[in-house]
Amino acid sequence: MTVYLVGAGPGDPGLLTLRGAEVLRRAEVVVYDRLSVAALVDMAPATAQRISVGKTPRGPSTPQDEINALLVEHGRAGREVVRLKGGDPFVFARGGEEAAALAAAGVTHEIVPGVTSAVAAPAYAGVPLTHRGLSTSFTVVTGHEDPWAATETDWEAVARVGGTTVVLMGVATRADIARRLMQAGRPADTPVVAVQWGTTPRQRTMRTTLAGLGAAPLSAPATIVIGAVAGLDLAWFERRPLFGRRVVVTRAREQASELRARLEELGAEVVEVPTIAIRPAEVDLAGYVQGADWVVLTSANAVAQLCSQLRDARSLGTAKVAAVGPGTAEALRVFGVRADLVPERTVAEGLVDVFPHGPGRVFLPQAAGARPVVAEGLAAKGWTVDAVTAYSAVGVAVSEAQRAAARGADAIAFTASSTVTNYLGSADPADVPGVVVCIGPVTAETAGRLGLEVTAVAEPHTLEGLVAALQRALTP
Repeated sequence: MTVYLVGAGPGDPGLLTLRGAEVLRRAEVVVYDRLSVAALVDMAPATAQRISVGKTPRGPSTPQDEINALLVEHGRAGREVVRLKGGDPFVFARGGEEAAALAAAGVTHEIVPGVTSAVAAPAYAGVPLTHRGLSTSFTVVTGHEDPWAATETDWEAVARVGGTTVVLMGVATRADIARRLMQAGRPADTPVVAVQWGTTPRQRTMRTTLAGLGAAPLSAPATIVIGAVAGLDLAWFERRPLFGRRVVVTRAREQASELRARLEELGAEVVEVPTIAIRPAEVDLAGYVQGADWVVLTSANAVAQLCSQLRDARSLGTAKVAAVGPGTAEALRVFGVRADLVPERTVAEGLVDVFPHGPGRVFLPQAAGARPVVAEGLAAKGWTVDAVTAYSAVGVAVSEAQRAAARGADAIAFTASSTVTNYLGSADPADVPGVVVCIGPVTAETAGRLGLEVTAVAEPHTLEGLVAALQRALTP
């Protein structure tokens, strides 16, 4: 077994390397620090032991010797251990000390490099570290107080090198660093960019000069860039349409990733508050397909449950397939099936309206407690309908911490009536953000009936429509 020293990157989970993700997914023990992103820790198996050894500036910290001993202990026990460290493990992260301790103990280890904030934070702020005509080199230094970098770093040499200077962990000592660089000859009007919480939805970029750095309002963590390139402004990250907005997503955890990814691409900070969990029913869905003339699917969940039991698309035989809307049709396409019928009106009533008349047999796998509109409507058209419960949407309680996070958000997205009823089953309307967006009219009707004022309804009634509705509602 191996202890992996993995660079978690600067904050954006998307910057984790493929190798880092690979070892995280099979970890038995994850030892992580304060700057590791929760979404990355969640990539480890649910059975993995999670140990926080976060170091807090001027606060409680786990001594490095204890961290080293912890890694050695679990490594010697034959476990797959991931030591998840912010940025790169060998860039001001004491990864070398941990590797040396493991080597001395005879424990097999591997270094998995990460993206350092020294490069990533300026890039997300639109500041290139090198630029033709402005800088042909960059120097990365620490401004950490203990021991303070001024006692170990030759700031005069740093100033003489010129180019771009990147300071990590230098918020508390920024005034002294600026003074030393100016004493060594760097002009007082040298441009400076400080990027706080770089690559995360909390990112803020502050611009000043070397003379103004000491008095600039700045808090940790921040990456400070000093040099002519700091005068460039190629910003993109903070100019995305939903940047700075927080959106609550109420889908089941196993379904939330797609919606989360689309919102995060637009710059939103996503707060996941799953209000339902999907529980498959113990029923032979594949058996119902045999002899059916039509298979009718009214949700992506129904698609997932049915297709998980099919060998492949050939198992559908001669049956035609109907999908209630483009979202369900897209879920089918993922499994290699093209829907024969998709109504323009993405509701159960719309599907019934355009469905042909019988006779024949229809297989309708659906959620427990589903509205009877489709089953009754198709029966009225002459079809024999096998309406079978394929899954249940089980309510999940909303915790106080989740309610607090939701109260501070800008918007909430409801993707089904069950997400509305389950959310309000353990939260008050006061816990709902001011902007409420629903995926369709049925969900909106449920929200209105339960006392919520719906801001917008997606059109079309798909994830794409939901994201577009959120963007319109949140964009001035």
